[in-house]
Amino acid sequence: MEDTATAAPHVLVLPFPAQGHVTPLMELSHRLVDRGFQVTFIRLVSVPDGLADSDDRRDISRFVDALFGCVPGSVEQLIRETKVRWLVGDVNMGMCFEVARKLGVRVAAVFPASAACLGTLFKVPQLIEDGFFDDKGFPKRHGSFEIAPGMPPLCPSQMPWSIDGPAEGQEVGYRMVSRNTQAARDHAEIIVCNSFRDAEAAAFELFPSILPVGPLFADAALRKPVGQLLPEDTGCLRWLDAQPHRSVVYLAFGSFTIFDPRQFQELALGLELTGRPFLWVVRPDFTTGDLSEAWFDEFKDRVAGKGMVVSWCSQQQVLAHRAVACFVSHCGWNSTMEGVRNGVPFLCWPYFVDQFANRDYICDIWRTGLAVSPVEDGVVTKEELSGKVEKVIGDEGIAERARVLGDAARECLGEGGSSRENFDRLVDLLRE
Repeated sequence: MEDTATAAPHVLVLPFPAQGHVTPLMELSHRLVDRGFQVTFIRLVSVPDGLADSDDRRDISRFVDALFGCVPGSVEQLIRETKVRWLVGDVNMGMCFEVARKLGVRVAAVFPASAACLGTLFKVPQLIEDGFFDDKGFPKRHGSFEIAPGMPPLCPSQMPWSIDGPAEGQEVGYRMVSRNTQAARDHAEIIVCNSFRDAEAAAFELFPSILPVGPLFADAALRKPVGQLLPEDTGCLRWLDAQPHRSVVYLAFGSFTIFDPRQFQELALGLELTGRPFLWVVRPDFTTGDLSEAWFDEFKDRVAGKGMVVSWCSQQQVLAHRAVACFVSHCGWNSTMEGVRNGVPFLCWPYFVDQFANRDYICDIWRTGLAVSPVEDGVVTKEELSGKVEKVIGDEGIAERARVLGDAARECLGEGGSSRENFDRLVDLLRE
């Protein structure tokens, strides 16, 4: 996009380099452009992440180490070149905030997940003092605990830095989260998040410095969603057009979730068992091990005409479609907000980090969905999936609560709504 007004305020928008972070910050960028800003992000500029093209970016600890070592220097150079007045940065890139401040650039922080998640991170020093964690982020207590009534209970082993693998990976994650959160508190003049007041009333009451500006989505008369890192299959939208109203089971598990072959097969067979039309997003790297391609091809042949499998899709457009009856989701916050805004009931299947707390929002606080229950060895069986899909779709109470929450989300974004007013506050500050 070319600059249209050289006098327009110029901001640099910096996301953490993962799909669930790029999407909301790109959508926030579009809103800023609509208000007359120049944004270095829309005019796409890249900075290296410190890894080679062949490296596995799902190795979180290695990825984080590379980011810490490489990105701040690259961002400093970019700031000098672009002469921006503001850095609008993902809290998860807080390692760059001090660099910006030293160069005289002001900082606004954006948290792409829930206010409850960020507020909990603010509380970590107190939680360490209270004996829930040691000073490296490892749990010292079992069971769940509650920050405040109305917020999801938290399990010490399911914190935002909790990842599978060696202990040093946990330590790397904890250091990153702690450093970035502190940087946001020290250097950001405003902190906004991709949520809305009615969704997290207790969290916003406890943490009034966190301002909701969401749900962030591709608006402007269904402007095409932006910031997708994988190629989208647009044919699924035409397929949805041919399906009955509220009939389709939509399944998508984000960009990080990985299933082993046994779980993958149980999921596929559970879909077949429902007898319902389904749209299933299966990334090329969605499963590991020895899943037989011939087996999967036979499955797709059996369900042809009833189900559709794609490698990626425009999720916002899918969830807004009249044919979707429920969303089987990993409960990433972007997916959660997209489902909520469209009034879609959930079947929750969390994978890691904050997704368990998001599941608790959906199932226990908003009561707009149910969760799968694995058997003893951790596998969700085909019978469990099929049965829970039927329960979710058949529950009129869930459907009504999902509709009401979706209405509340849209009201917050409308004229006089709290998210709209908070965004106006951000815009006014960025113009100073």
